Amino acid sequence: MRPFRFGVAMYVPGSRAEWMAKCRQAEDLGYDVVGVVDHLGRVAPIPALLLAAEATERIRLNTYVLNASFHNPVLLARDLAALDEFTGGRVEIGIGAGYVQAEFDAAGIDWGTPGRRFQRLVDVVTEVERAFTGRPRPPLLLGGRGDRMLTFAAAHADTIALTGTAPGAAEGRLALAGSAALADRAGFVKQVLDGRDAEVNLMVHFVRITDDRRAALEEAHELVPHLGVEELGALATVLAGSAEAVAEQLLRTRETLGASYFTVLEDDLTRLAPVIEKLR
Repeated sequence: MRPFRFGVAMYVPGSRAEWMAKCRQAEDLGYDVVGVVDHLGRVAPIPALLLAAEATERIRLNTYVLNASFHNPVLLARDLAALDEFTGGRVEIGIGAGYVQAEFDAAGIDWGTPGRRFQRLVDVVTEVERAFTGRPRPPLLLGGRGDRMLTFAAAHADTIALTGTAPGAAEGRLALAGSAALADRAGFVKQVLDGRDAEVNLMVHFVRITDDRRAALEEAHELVPHLGVEELGALATVLAGSAEAVAEQLLRTRETLGASYFTVLEDDLTRLAPVIEKLR
């Protein structure tokens, strides 16, 4: 069974000093990976990760995840190769197909069909693999929830990322998949891997370490009203309870879904720290 890894997805812009301090804090709290999202209005991933490398010593650096449609495949592969070189080989490359149409419109990029967005991702992965011909390629993370995306990830990725979301998230709302739907996606990943060993990542969307679990789940329900409090309490993407209880929940999730790498959002950076400490 794979050991746990923990990542944090950073996205809040700030000064150079603020950014470096956050990255150092993540390393000090025991996180394994600092990731940077790729959304308009947020911090730019590649320069942010280069600065994160300056601020830290051991933590891995991940694009979590690059929107393939935002980038020219050849130029992006060049930049990622340079980033890997300048960070001493600490980079992990995460790529996705993009899911917020408003961002495509704002950038003047054709939204197109799901098939076209998927092809753009394939083009980026192809160029990244070509750019590292003859030398070790950084670990590749590919994420999504559809059959086509997960099948491609199973063939190419070192890490397969499950979003834990449901249709509706694309419109900017936090729409979480229920337990059965998430188990179905994890089962599909296992099926298409067909025995190949790959790490499974899961995005955790809500973390509250507290003795009042019910109150935390009611807070989650306000953010995700389409799921009831009891449903949210059963979700692997919602962590609510004492540090001991959440640690036990993550152990169960690793056993049932095969996920050993968990990523939280920047807002939950400090919240998960006591759980990380227990699971070490």
